[in-house]
Amino acid sequence: MKLGFIGLGKMGSRMVTKLLDEGHEIIAWNRSAHKLKNVETIEELVKSIDKPRVVWVMVTAGETTQNILDEVLKYIEKDDIIIDGGNSFFKDTQRRYEELKAKNIKFLGIGVSGGIIAAEEGYPLMVGGDKSAYEFVSPILDSLAKPNGGHEYFGEGGAGHFVKMVHNGIEYGMMQSIGEGFGILEKSPYKLDLTKVSKLFQKGTIVSGFLMDRTAEVFSRDSSLSQVVGSIEATGEAEWTVNQAREENVPVELIEKALEFRKRSQEDVSIQESFTAKLISSLRNAFGGHEIRKR
Repeated sequence: MKLGFIGLGKMGSRMVTKLLDEGHEIIAWNRSAHKLKNVETIEELVKSIDKPRVVWVMVTAGETTQNILDEVLKYIEKDDIIIDGGNSFFKDTQRRYEELKAKNIKFLGIGVSGGIIAAEEGYPLMVGGDKSAYEFVSPILDSLAKPNGGHEYFGEGGAGHFVKMVHNGIEYGMMQSIGEGFGILEKSPYKLDLTKVSKLFQKGTIVSGFLMDRTAEVFSRDSSLSQVVGSIEATGEAEWTVNQAREENVPVELIEKALEFRKRSQEDVSIQESFTAKLISSLRNAFGGHEIRKR
């Protein structure tokens, strides 16, 4: 397929490269210079695509997304498809879906997971919005999902971004548990080799999986984490999850505590010095390429 792609950051550039490798034709635009950028304006990008046009927006959620969508909408036409692949708030996606549906423009909100590793392993894609648009772009999603990822359609409006929001909330709790567990192991009287522990935990244990694989990678590089400052960013998705849970009267104590821990880590030196916070920060770098503060 031929599509326009806006946003060539850590995730977007890897996705574009994967799509090119799969034989798709990409017209790419980025705010700053980038080797994959091949048009100078969003207008040029939209007008370079055959109808029905597909434009994938992969930028930071919030005001940036809205500004880009407003620019795209100057040139998009009836029956064209716009995809928001960022971590947008599901209520914003719902609103955009309804507004664009009234203009006969098809909108998809797709939650993209898997971090920077997914470029090789395959992206898990959580889709909401116009079902006919989902069916039309399925060859793109099939390519992004290869070899071990996948994609599912969850319903109209903000359904896909709702699923991704909760996914990220769950992620907070899981990472907090791994960080705390290895914090106890690191302080034990047995001088444990944490690299050995993490590699054994990978081998079919209840806690094996993606995050334990990243834990083993972190320890294989530096098991002491002595140079890491445990200041952990708290992006919006977990807070949205907690707020939604309150609306639905659902208890989410673990996710809420993990979110509080991250917020406190940005100011509290004692938390920044904890092995738990250092490991969580290192895990975020391992799977998402997020910056680590170092001494």
